[in-house]
Amino acid sequence: MSSTPTTSSSSSSSKVITLGGGCFWCTEAVFLRVQGVLKVVSGYSNGHVLNPSYEQVCTGNTGHNEVVQISYDPSQISLRELLEIFFVIHDPTTLNRQGNDVGTQYRSGIYWDDEADRAVAQQVLDEVNPHHAGRVVTELLPLSNYWMAEDYHQDYFANHPNQGYCAFVVAPKVQKFLHTFSDKVRDA
Repeated sequence: MSSTPTTSSSSSSSKVITLGGGCFWCTEAVFLRVQGVLKVVSGYSNGHVLNPSYEQVCTGNTGHNEVVQISYDPSQISLRELLEIFFVIHDPTTLNRQGNDVGTQYRSGIYWDDEADRAVAQQVLDEVNPHHAGRVVTELLPLSNYWMAEDYHQDYFANHPNQGYCAFVVAPKVQKFLHTFSDKVRDA
């Protein structure tokens, strides 16, 4: 577990974006399969409690969102492409909810630490919103108070593929990504 907030990238040539799209097990499982993604870390961001636990975040009282912090190689995949995947694998029109997961920790969000990334994200949001009848509720905010989630949340789907939630919720999202973005799937 992280004892301090993390925002640095994996290498000097990589970039980082932090995304909240419901349960981090789902978004992590998808982005680990994306060509050009170097690292995906499940965590919590944009709340007011220092180093919150999963149990605290689940109460809804910390203000944190379940997120994945994605380090990627922009020479292999662009932020725009990552965001296109993001908007296909979750529902950006449901406030504080993804499927049966309900609470502020499941809100749709894009958290940036680079003004250029904010501009790209805003452009993608402006393009996506009309396709959802103007109902997109994805927040676009500077990254703040990011904390890595507990170790047992990292690589959760890979470590528990037959667990009920993984089999019935995570696996279909992974399959949707594999089908929709077959040209973006990393080599095995």
